[in-house]
Amino acid sequence: MISNFQFVTLAEEAGKRLDAVLRARISSASTTLIQRAIVAGDILVDNQKAHKGLKLQPGTTVSIQRVLENHDMIVLPNLDIQLDVLYEDSDLLALNKPAGMPVHPLKPEETGTLANGLVARYPELAQVGDQPLMGGIVHRIDGDTSGLVLAARHLNAFTAFREQFANQSVCKRYVALVAGPLKQGGELVHVLAHQPWRRGRMVDARRLRNPDRPMRAVTAFQPVRQMGGFTLLDVTIFTGVTHQIRCQLALAGHPIVGDALYGGPVIAGFDRHFLHAAGIKLQHPTTGAHLNLTAPLTRDLLDLLATLKK
Repeated sequence: MISNFQFVTLAEEAGKRLDAVLRARISSASTTLIQRAIVAGDILVDNQKAHKGLKLQPGTTVSIQRVLENHDMIVLPNLDIQLDVLYEDSDLLALNKPAGMPVHPLKPEETGTLANGLVARYPELAQVGDQPLMGGIVHRIDGDTSGLVLAARHLNAFTAFREQFANQSVCKRYVALVAGPLKQGGELVHVLAHQPWRRGRMVDARRLRNPDRPMRAVTAFQPVRQMGGFTLLDVTIFTGVTHQIRCQLALAGHPIVGDALYGGPVIAGFDRHFLHAAGIKLQHPTTGAHLNLTAPLTRDLLDLLATLKK
């Protein structure tokens, strides 16, 4: 980590963006790490907080309070994280992640994620993948979503998994409890984008004048049973857009129970959204054999269903 360092911009750096000048001067830090430091206010220009696109003038003083370097980006092992291993071989791991636990840290000092528990028991995962804080994990689910998460134990397996996800040949199955009655299954097709004025929320891209990175999302659903004014759904997706299931079901008028971000109904005593990654179908990265991995519903979901049935 680079800290408590400053420099004065040179004549040849005049007119260049702040992030570009820093990237040229700090070869040990990626553009992403530099931009994160700028956004966090850890880099000052003439003692003022700046933005990454600021054009520098000669003689300007740039103060670096804290910038992480590439070698700082490692997942710290944490043996206190309990792992529920559903499947394991020499190529991959399948875990049943509890609700409330992030899949991976956003900063290297974070230690309360699934990835921290994984690298504590499987140290080789720390070196697997193209994102150092993922710890070999090949896909994400939301922190409050429970269920199945896959990790690759070596680079070849990671590459094979990523190709399948990119080709949309991986079938992911979820269980969701939504508001209102649903008697027939269907398919939802939207183009989603991040809502600019509310960070962390997805919207129909057609509502935005200039959507940032719009992504096509396709979600199929089938009702399982109705109970207490709610419907239990079996949901299948091949695409992997942020908040895809949550946003699309809300757009269809059936938000997920407990999902405050998308207007889901609240049930007393149930403090998260009812969404569970129940299964995944894909090819084994080494043998090519068909894998159909499943994760049972967690106790809080089973308890809520039992209460609603009564």
